[in-house]
Amino acid sequence: MTLTRWAPVALATVLAIVLTAAVPAVGPRGGPLDGFTIGHLPDRIGAEASTADFTYEWEGVSFTSRAWEQAKDGGGFQVLLQVLVLRGEELTDLSAVRAFLARYHERDPEAWGLEEFDNNGTPGLYGGNEAFWSPGEGVAVEVRDPFGLLGEEELLATARGVGRQNPA
Repeated sequence: MTLTRWAPVALATVLAIVLTAAVPAVGPRGGPLDGFTIGHLPDRIGAEASTADFTYEWEGVSFTSRAWEQAKDGGGFQVLLQVLVLRGEELTDLSAVRAFLARYHERDPEAWGLEEFDNNGTPGLYGGNEAFWSPGEGVAVEVRDPFGLLGEEELLATARGVGRQNPA
């Protein structure tokens, strides 16, 4: 066979491999975030949602945050979802993470009604518009639906879809 006959087949094969490898599991707004992978996004997070990543520190805890927002009718934007990775010495276990987040979100720790949930073998807490867990000492992950637009089912599905980027 001639080279001109095999060239299109070889080119098509190479393109198929490259394009398949380049497609992320949940779209361009999911994927890696500070050592974790966001593997599930609610259907409501569509192509019209914009994404922004932020890093900041509060009381010795560093935050890496990804937020999805959407334009509101009549102007302005509204945050649909946030995924935050927190790192700090204070975050020793789930109880310490709860105490820290109560201060951070200005919640009364006694009145903050949270329920337990299993996040793929790691205990977590959720309530209202947020879910969080501590996958290891010094680190916590929080998923927030700040305005309650996505619902508890999608909040927990998103939380359970966040895993370590390169689990050992």
